[in-house]
Amino acid sequence: MAKSVEVREYMRTPRTVNQSIAISAAAQVIIENRVSGVVVVDDAGQLVGMLSELDCMQAIVSAVYNGDTPGAAPVADVMTKEVAVNRPGEDIITVADEMLKHKHRRRPIVENGKLVGQISCRQLLRAIKDFAG
Repeated sequence: MAKSVEVREYMRTPRTVNQSIAISAAAQVIIENRVSGVVVVDDAGQLVGMLSELDCMQAIVSAVYNGDTPGAAPVADVMTKEVAVNRPGEDIITVADEMLKHKHRRRPIVENGKLVGQISCRQLLRAIKDFAG
């Protein structure tokens, strides 16, 4: 039987943005941190959504076409609100399989209702590489 590797061993501290900031500011966080997306939180730090670089690009291009100020809308207007989450003790292969099925590049990790980390495809690949030797 294969050894189980838990998400907690590879999860990272997520890059977060507040749901009220402008899309352009969130895009800057994504660019500066060289990530494909960020976790969106409310004023209490609770997970409320996810924002990808594609979400930002779509919103900015749409604003240009509509004559609006590009990137001025709040993140809450374009973020994904229905967010699948995982827990730190879950098996890394199970989480990887779920992410593949749903074509997710990252997942927030929540414990007792609190955001504690994030796992991305990069960390999953690292875990599989480490395990395979």
